[in-house]
Amino acid sequence: MHKAPPDTRAGFPLARDEKPLSIRRRYLMSRTPDVSVVIPTCDRPALVTRAVQSALNQSVTTIEVIVVVDGADAGTLAALAALRDPRLHVLPLTERAGAPNARNVGVAAARAEWTAFLDDDDEWLPHKLEVQLRLARTATVPAPIVASRLVNRTPRAEFVLPRRLPEPDEPICEYLTVRRGLFHGDGFIQTSTILASTALLRRVPFTVGLRRQQELDWTLRALAHDDVRLVMATEPLVLWHQDEDRPRISLSSPWKAQLDWLRSIRTLVTPRAYAAIALSIIGSMAATTRDPHVFRTVLADARRHGRPGLLDYLTYLQIWLIPPQLRHTLRDHILARRRVSAPAQTPAADTAPRPAEPNRTGAAASQNP
Repeated sequence: MHKAPPDTRAGFPLARDEKPLSIRRRYLMSRTPDVSVVIPTCDRPALVTRAVQSALNQSVTTIEVIVVVDGADAGTLAALAALRDPRLHVLPLTERAGAPNARNVGVAAARAEWTAFLDDDDEWLPHKLEVQLRLARTATVPAPIVASRLVNRTPRAEFVLPRRLPEPDEPICEYLTVRRGLFHGDGFIQTSTILASTALLRRVPFTVGLRRQQELDWTLRALAHDDVRLVMATEPLVLWHQDEDRPRISLSSPWKAQLDWLRSIRTLVTPRAYAAIALSIIGSMAATTRDPHVFRTVLADARRHGRPGLLDYLTYLQIWLIPPQLRHTLRDHILARRRVSAPAQTPAADTAPRPAEPNRTGAAASQNP
């Protein structure tokens, strides 16, 4: 009996029970992806499934999504296996080594020219990669870091960060760390907003073992290279879920280790930025000790190596005096109200300026402790 030839749409034989949608997915997987998406995760199957689906639903469809499971995690492996999308690749690690190591593992496996990061508790809006690829491909430097605004969603409010773009002569490290408000900062960059060349990410890997300010550390070191510059997509492209009642590893880092880290990257920031990081970011960790000696130690370090301003001192005092939950409530109230009454200016696109040494470096940090 004569057998009908197999259906070879998209260049693949089609099995008798194969659905047309799977043909397209197999075709996409036969091409080199435009973007490799790297998602580190650990023991959060529901959250990482949501993150993966937001990546797979991008308007740019020729992608690969690499989920690096940080240690033994049968629940996450089962949840990801249920998605059944050939663009999804799961890399389980036998031992837990932290998100920076997991990102480096994902970058090592990436096949695309560009790599984008997504934290397992965040989501991308559908055109995120499309917007960033356009900016990356038209950038005036060989190795742009393309970031974007995001929607910061907390249990109490929702608002857009960063609230403004860098001013023409403003050092980027100060833009991203020096406050203009007592309960919030204006500049911001977060891991899930970052897209960069895979070659750059292999040249400048994440620092394994660093538990907080991983974006800040990486961005500072990357922007120290002459061929790198920060490019901002001005529209919000990411949903940043800040459930402050959920345990977060990044919030448990000892203040002393972070102060040692800050001292190690002192040459990459200005004195103003150094003081802002010490009193605001590290101060928020140190304040949990309620120890007067720790209070004096961090303050003395900021004054010795940095140049604090009046608002830095006031910020440090309120961090020590006001309970975190009340600070967060005040921050959300101020930012959410201002987002309605005075939205941030959003030009079509912007490339962050590269100031003279040592201020040419950018920084990635949360100013909202």
